[in-house]
Formats: sequence, structure tokens, C-alpha cells
Amino acid sequence: MDFLLAAVVVLIALALIFDFTNGFHDAANSVATVVATRALPARWAPAFAAFFNFLAYFVVGTAVASTVAKTVKSEYAGVAVVFAALFAAVAWNFITWHLGMPSSSSHAIVGGLVGAGLAAGGFAAISWSSVQKAAIGIVASPAVAIAIAFVAMYLIFGIQRLFKMHDNHPVFKGLQVVAAGALSFGHGANDAQKTMGVIAALLLGAGYTTAEKGGSIGVPEWVALAAYTSIALGTLWGGWKIIETMGLKITTLHANSGAAANIGASVAIFGATSLGAPISTTHAAASSVVGAGVASGKGANWKVVGEMVLAWVLTVPAAAGIAFGMYWLTQLPTALSWLGVGIVVVGFGAWVVWAMRHTVNADDVAAEIPSEEELDVPEPIGPHLKGHGPVE
Repeated sequence: MDFLLAAVVVLIALALIFDFTNGFHDAANSVATVVATRALPARWAPAFAAFFNFLAYFVVGTAVASTVAKTVKSEYAGVAVVFAALFAAVAWNFITWHLGMPSSSSHAIVGGLVGAGLAAGGFAAISWSSVQKAAIGIVASPAVAIAIAFVAMYLIFGIQRLFKMHDNHPVFKGLQVVAAGALSFGHGANDAQKTMGVIAALLLGAGYTTAEKGGSIGVPEWVALAAYTSIALGTLWGGWKIIETMGLKITTLHANSGAAANIGASVAIFGATSLGAPISTTHAAASSVVGAGVASGKGANWKVVGEMVLAWVLTVPAAAGIAFGMYWLTQLPTALSWLGVGIVVVGFGAWVVWAMRHTVNADDVAAEIPSEEELDVPEPIGPHLKGHGPVE
């Protein structure tokens, strides 16, 4: 096995690790609301989401993957660039997960690619049209999601008035589960393709594949299957620190507001995926939770929201900075390069193992979820409802 092939194999493995981190980092997008409202038991929710993550493999194309793959021009997308970008994205995902901050894996990988590309070839190395397409989707998704969640909340209030249903009615829990399944499907459809795109760019840069007619970069079937499997396994692991933040710390969720949040996020994500835009599923989901919380009258914990937005703002420059630095480590004289990169990778890996062994789990989060009695959710009592928000 020659050095280039060995390096490509190692980088594909690193890309799949990023996909795994994407899965557990963004698992909260779809399961946080169903866990918070007890629509699904905490222990079952990740498996539910992982199933729908993987189901997208059989349905969705590769438009998003092609957009991501073209972020760095093929003549610059060598082994060192892809390694630096992937390391930066993995590092930022683990750091924000450890802090319980639902930041964007999309931002992390795009930022990593831009930082490594700039280090390798300056501004000329970046396909700014692809970056612009990603940026538009990433900025637009929270606005669209929050608006749809707000409207959905008031439509649900109308249903409550009409049928005299309380906030945690089983119908809303059922709707919440259906919407969570759609959101999980959308997460797999959009986010797994980001890893597919990175691997496709790597194979193109290493000369193992060629661009298709029109400039699109083809994604081999084995790459797609590996990416969907990795993201599903990551989702199955859970990422409970972020589930805790999304489900319990942004606002007080009931089944009705949880359903509205998932509807808002699902519509935004499916719309972006159909346009081939690699949006942030995290931004869409978190914004939907805020929108549903405000519309329901429960408001939002603006301190947590502010910290979350700060993480969003920092993601691209932080990932780009990490990637830029890691790329330059690879350019040192051979012995120094191996030593520098080795120290960083081993040190970071040791911290990751420690962090994964000392994190919250499903039982910890389940113990924090208030019961319906604690939330004081009443039953219908005749022609009017004692409830929350506009249904009072």
C-alpha cells in the first residue's frame, strides 16, 4: 500500500468519525423535544432517531454532498487540507458537545474546509460560490424555522380550542413523534451528505475519482452507505449533554409546543435539502424550539439562547482557525510535523475519551424531566380550557 492510499484510508476513517460526532452532536435536533415531553422514553429516543437517519440513504440524492465537495477547489483539496478540515470539525463538535452547546456541524466542516484551503492556497483555493450557497442556507434556516414553528403553534392552539384538548394531549404526543421522525430523516438526509462531500473531495483531490459533466462530484455508493451508517451510530449513542440543553434549558416544552417545534425544523430542513443547500439542522431545530416556546407563552431562557447564538457565531472562525493551524503543522519539516501533529492528536484524543466517560446519560436527563403533575397540566373541563397560552 503506497503512502497516498494509506493516507486516504486514514482520512476516510477520520471523516466517518466526524460523521459519528455529527450524529450524537445533532441527535438533540430531533429527540430533545420528545424526550422533554415524555412522548418517547429517553432510552428509546436515540434508536428511533437513528432509524430515520439511516432511512434517508434509500431516498435522498447527493446534491448537498456535491455542494460541500466543491468548497475547496480540487487542485488544493489534498490530503493535508482534508485532514486539517476534518480535525477542526471533529474538535469543535466535541468541544461544544462537552459544553452542552447545540452548535452547527455544518458550520464546523465548512469553516474547517475554508481555513485549511486558505492555509494551502489563499483566497484562490476557495470556491466562494459554494461557500455562499452554504452561508445563505445557514443564515436563512433559523428565520424560516422560527417563523414556521410560530405559525404551527397558533394552528395547534386553534385545534385545542376546537376540540378542547389540553397541552399534553396524546394526539399532540403522536404528532410530535411523527414530526420527530421526519426531522430525524431530514437530519440524516442533509448532514450525512456533508461527510459524503468531504470524502468525495478527498477522492477527487487524490486522483481516485473524477468530476462529472457540469462540475458535479460523484459520490460512490460505498461512501454514501458508510456515511449514513456512521451518522446513525452517532445518533444512537445519544449526545445527552445537548439533548439536555435543547429539551430542558431553552424553554418549557409541552407536547403541543414540541410538535410545533419539530414541524418548523422539518419544513426548513427538507426545503434546504431539496435545494441542495447544506444548512445547519441544529440552527433550524434550536430556533424552532425558541419560536414554539415564545408562541406558546412560555418564553425562552434568553441567557441560554444567547450562549447558543455565541457558539453559532464562533463556530466558523474557530473551526477555520483550528484547521489553519493544523494545516501548517503538517507543513513543518517531516520529523517536526509528525511530532507536532502526533502530540495534538494524542492529547486531544485522550481528552475526548475522558469527556465521553464523564458525561450525562439517558437516566440523568430522564431524572430532570418534570412530570405532567409538576407542569400542572389540567384536563379539559367543559366548554373552556384551563391551560397554557391562548387556550385559557
